[in-house]
Amino acid sequence: MSVTYIEAIREAQETLLRNDPRVFLYGQDIATFGGAFKATKGLAEMFPQRVFDSPISEDAMIGLAVGAAIEGLRPIVEMQFADFSSIAFNQIVNQAATHFYRTGIPIPITVRLPSGGTAGSGPFHSQSMEGIYAQYPGLVVLTPASVSDAYHMLIDAVALDDPVIFCEHKFLYRWLKAKSINGDLLPIGQARIIRPGKHATVVAYSAMVHEAVRAADHLQHDGWNIEVVDLRSVKPLDIDTVLASVARTGRLLAVGEAFPWGGVTAEVVARVTEEGFHLLDAPPQRLNARDTPVPYHPKLWAAHRPTPESICQALRNLLTF
Repeated sequence: MSVTYIEAIREAQETLLRNDPRVFLYGQDIATFGGAFKATKGLAEMFPQRVFDSPISEDAMIGLAVGAAIEGLRPIVEMQFADFSSIAFNQIVNQAATHFYRTGIPIPITVRLPSGGTAGSGPFHSQSMEGIYAQYPGLVVLTPASVSDAYHMLIDAVALDDPVIFCEHKFLYRWLKAKSINGDLLPIGQARIIRPGKHATVVAYSAMVHEAVRAADHLQHDGWNIEVVDLRSVKPLDIDTVLASVARTGRLLAVGEAFPWGGVTAEVVARVTEEGFHLLDAPPQRLNARDTPVPYHPKLWAAHRPTPESICQALRNLLTF
């Protein structure tokens, strides 16, 4: 029997509720319907005083969480879609992120963001916000790409005394499965080598890890051995693991589903250029979604984001430079 990505998130929340009386869950329809993606299904019946619906006001949702954290609780807030967190931007970056710096009082809140696109979701339900939040000191930004990480990183996130933006890719919710939630456990902030190689390094995170592995498997037939690094966390960023990989391969391609301007891939390329320029045998490259709103049509959506095919082409260009 297998466990899906979304089931691992639900199981992590049940574990947290069972083991820590300070934890509560808060979000739109999470008690009545189990949330938009059923990540809290059945938890309100099990913990009726600690799993409850919020009003349709993202700003108020985060404001309540900040106040509860100040009083010693550890709230988990579910946004229906990552895109909607922009409405709570002030509370996240001006209140939660700065509160410990201003007062010395920690803000242990975890904000779950169903992120990234799926076919037909369109521009208001498909955006990847991790790069925006990673710019702000005080926030931890996590991007689990495996079933095991979805479970264990959520457990670890709630244990932190810092506000955490927990980015869950919607495409992985039911597509990604594993035999169990057990796996190679790493601490928050440490990247993982998913696939060892020697000819080029692909740095990816979230759903793009799986697209990168597919591309690397395809290029293996052409004699190219590609190393794939799963960042797991974009803030903090494990640049040491990335640099060690580039030292082995001499080439870097950073892949992300977010828009290209000022994002995680840009930061990875900048850091490697600054700290590891001598390791490079070719100019580092990045591959992102196109610089347009996310389209509705499935074929346009597929052309909008990086795919195994576009990753393969980018790697071929890099390998033959």
